[in-house]
Amino acid sequence: MGTKITREYIGELRGLIEARDDKATLKMMEFLHPADIAELYDDLNIEEAKYLYMLLDPETASDVLVELEEDDREKFLKVLPPEIIASQFIGHMESDDAADIIGDMSEDVKQEVLLHIDDLEQAGDIVDLLAYDEDTAGGLMAKELVKVYENWSITTCLNEMRKQAEDVDELYYIYVVSDDNILKGILSLKALLLASGKTLIKDIYETGAHSVSTDTPSEEVSQIMGKYDLVVLPVIDSIGRLIGRITIDDVVDVIRDEAEKDYQMASGIFVDVETTDSAIRMSRARLPWLIIGLLGGILVAALIGRFEEDLRIYPEMAFFIPLIAAMAGNVGIQSSAIIVQGLANNSLGLESTFRKLVKEFMVAIFNGLILAALLFGYNILFSDSMALTYTVSISLFVVIIFAALFGTTIPLFLNKLKLDPALATGPFITTTNDIMGLLMYFLVGRLLYDIIPLV
Repeated sequence: MGTKITREYIGELRGLIEARDDKATLKMMEFLHPADIAELYDDLNIEEAKYLYMLLDPETASDVLVELEEDDREKFLKVLPPEIIASQFIGHMESDDAADIIGDMSEDVKQEVLLHIDDLEQAGDIVDLLAYDEDTAGGLMAKELVKVYENWSITTCLNEMRKQAEDVDELYYIYVVSDDNILKGILSLKALLLASGKTLIKDIYETGAHSVSTDTPSEEVSQIMGKYDLVVLPVIDSIGRLIGRITIDDVVDVIRDEAEKDYQMASGIFVDVETTDSAIRMSRARLPWLIIGLLGGILVAALIGRFEEDLRIYPEMAFFIPLIAAMAGNVGIQSSAIIVQGLANNSLGLESTFRKLVKEFMVAIFNGLILAALLFGYNILFSDSMALTYTVSISLFVVIIFAALFGTTIPLFLNKLKLDPALATGPFITTTNDIMGLLMYFLVGRLLYDIIPLV
């Protein structure tokens, strides 16, 4: 069963909030998922949202807070005292979610909230997580997990698991550790259920569990979990001790954030922006690449001016300038996008750089021959100049090969320099290939018009 959120629903809900009808307000939200309740924030003012959320039970309230957009959450938390934040929200979250929320607070508020957390063990876990870089496995992991010692019997294991499972929302794996807390492997629920009570854990657990260290980059974490179809991944320290776990929902957030960043970067946006950001911030994020594009346009204009005499003698060449520039940009974008995608999902590791270039070169030749032939056929039918026919066809073929190789090498080069290869796509490739494509077009034209009769 669910509740559809409409304008009428919002209006009725606001009326109940204004009337301070607690019972009816909660009744209206009875079948809403926490993510749906979080969306109500967009249609409520701060005081209305505060009233609404204070009606929720602590478990639901904490889930709603996690679902809020970061900017909305920051505004909402500013109107709540630290003790309410600690008791109503943080105290009912897993450590990773709590650390993410507290990490966005100012230092003063952060300290106050931590001091008001009744569970000292949870507060300590949060402090530990705040010490890790947010873009590493340590910054992604939660401390809550279920672990058993390899020398335990099945009976002891079951008794201890009941205690540990209280703090874990979802039980994916049971981790097996040594007496020194070194990760040894995982214990499946099937093996646990089928074994007798006196069986020792070390006799039935599975070795070779995938794990990451606390300083593993978040992108690498997502690649490992995607490659091996994992829903949870244990995190160990530098000497192999088990200290946390990363669940699939955290990795989905990483993948989404990385995709948004790469898409914005490929579109010529320098910093992370949201639709709710101010006009000044959005303008500042877009302006650098627009300036680069402007400079590229000036260079293109200067290049055309340099060959002004050629265009005066052979004005028909001007008709194909947009075509050459557009094809150069399109081919470069395609090649760079394939490489950037391969680098992002780690699917290029088995091929050498030389083999990548050879493959892209062969693709460029194949595509270039077909497109040049189509353009040649068009000019044979509709152009009276053989010089123009050969010029635009040969130029297009050369430009496609150059653009493909350029679009392939630049992302690989940036990756070698430890720079985000997404920088290579979008405005950078387009502007560069526009300039080089037109330069090749005019040079080929100057050469061919000198040797082919004007017929």
